[in-house]
Amino acid sequence: MELIFAAALCSVVVSILLKVAKNRGLSPIHMISWNYATASLLCFFWFKPDIQHISPSQTPWFLILALGILLPSVFLLLAKALESAGILKTEIAQRLSVVLSLAAAYFIFQEQFNQLKILGIALGIGAVLCILFSHRQGSGQGSQGMLYLGLVWVGYALIDVLLKYTTSLGLQFAVALNLMFICALIMSMGYLLFKYKSLGSIQNIGAGLLLGVLNFANIAFYVKAHMLLKDSPAIVFAGMNILVVVFGVIAGVMFFKERIKPASAAGLLLGLTSVICLAYAMSA
Repeated sequence: MELIFAAALCSVVVSILLKVAKNRGLSPIHMISWNYATASLLCFFWFKPDIQHISPSQTPWFLILALGILLPSVFLLLAKALESAGILKTEIAQRLSVVLSLAAAYFIFQEQFNQLKILGIALGIGAVLCILFSHRQGSGQGSQGMLYLGLVWVGYALIDVLLKYTTSLGLQFAVALNLMFICALIMSMGYLLFKYKSLGSIQNIGAGLLLGVLNFANIAFYVKAHMLLKDSPAIVFAGMNILVVVFGVIAGVMFFKERIKPASAAGLLLGLTSVICLAYAMSA
């Protein structure tokens, strides 16, 4: 359980760092780009992927490239959502992307669903709608918040589906993850040089490398928890998602003075119920 706690904490600290960075004059896009330098190295030394035996002809390079572009893009959307919608709603939208992932599993991969899983998906969609509705305001900022929350929800689900499809082709998880990080690093650095003609200030680079440590720690602790609790995946899944939402609520209320509106509270309750239903459905 300590690993799940640590993974959830790292996930929320990533969001806090991105949210604070903008107020401190740092550039989220530079931080996100440099984050993949640390994540790539840590992934190589932690998971020890068998890169030497990669077959260039059989590796799905198109999918790796697509994920290499999607990872930093959705990360940037996450930063925008945190800025405009707050950490509470963003964390819930990010975690409930699993609803779309499961819907894709049903319609695309022909996975069989039981009633509990269908209920979990329905509650999850209701939760996201409540969160989006609670942020609907007349100002442009409110409209932007809705847009970024929706894109974060869809973006993380798309990454999850593509990653599952990539690994289903026979590519090991460690290899796929390392290749994605390396591709995201190359694409991000290329974008920085093209757009800004600079790779960033010392402050942006340092913050980005720290972000990479936290981002990778979140993944490493989560994967390790699944390995240690391989017979109880529901505990890992539910524990991670619920703890992230709870930590997000605490961070939003205590550190950023965010208000929990009735619609947000309803979305929070529906979201937690959805996660619990899906966890039990997956363990059934």
